[in-house]
Amino acid sequence: MQANMIASDTRKLPRAGIALSGLGLGCAQLGGLYQAMSEDEARAIVDAAWDLGVRYFDTAPYYGYTLSERRLGAALRERERAGYVVSTKVGRLMLPDDAVQPGENGWAQPLPFRPRFDYSYDGVMRSHEESLRRLDMDRVDILYVHDIGNVTHGARQPHYWEQLTSGGGFRALTRLRDEGSVGAIGLGVNEWEIIADAMDACDIDCALLAGRYTLLEQASLEPLLDRCAQRGIGIVIGGPFNSGILAGNRKFNYEDAPADIVARVEAIEAVCREYDAPIQAAALQFPMAHPAVVSCVAGAQSPAQLRQNAAWFAQQLPAGLWRELARRGLIDGRAPTP
Repeated sequence: MQANMIASDTRKLPRAGIALSGLGLGCAQLGGLYQAMSEDEARAIVDAAWDLGVRYFDTAPYYGYTLSERRLGAALRERERAGYVVSTKVGRLMLPDDAVQPGENGWAQPLPFRPRFDYSYDGVMRSHEESLRRLDMDRVDILYVHDIGNVTHGARQPHYWEQLTSGGGFRALTRLRDEGSVGAIGLGVNEWEIIADAMDACDIDCALLAGRYTLLEQASLEPLLDRCAQRGIGIVIGGPFNSGILAGNRKFNYEDAPADIVARVEAIEAVCREYDAPIQAAALQFPMAHPAVVSCVAGAQSPAQLRQNAAWFAQQLPAGLWRELARRGLIDGRAPTP
């Protein structure tokens, strides 16, 4: 498959019928994640994605403290609205605050807003309305609950879960979907366990799972992904490089990778070299083999990096690679492979 044929590799969310390009663009970098990005650079990345056939764009109010949503909306403004899919998120309200400093939470040049967690009915409705204004759109296709779970909130997790459940956050999402204001609802998180909990609390359509079903780790396979496949809940894979450790930057879960993770990645990389397969290509392609997975979302700091991701995503890899990784216990032998 050529990199510019990505658009023909689409999969639909089973419940919502929304077709996502196999490779999606994660738009955190448009908000200046770790390094500043100009308006022109952000526009160039979206334009390059479009030229490659990417038609799924994921953003959030939190990215750059509203900067990503504004830039994505501006870059897509002249495109036919029916020709692409946009997802954004709720769970944080962005409140004006001139005291915001460069570098906060990894955002190089955040806009003057302060995030405040709010998963209540009113918080969800307000966040959605404000996102539409920033995106300059009359609807979004997918609306995710952003960053909820025990690792994210610790002792405060029961409080925020109550906001989503008895506080009406899930009810707000369901209302928006039923009214046609959004096409699908779900969670956008780094913790697979909370998706399993949400499946029992709300009739979700999908989830964006970042970093928890990758070439490096598959702990979510049987507890979650297989169950999602059975119930028709689509999974979008985020963080396919596990914060970069699978792309060569030695970061894992947004921090310096521990020695055991580095050793495991080096073992995977050794097998990839034996089969003349870039580990980055294996990382982008591996999760797509699971029947629950509908798209793989990766970010990019430049058009060149995006084109490289697309080439890796489309590269033909030998079947023996996956068999050898499984034989050496480097991937779960029960996991579907390309």
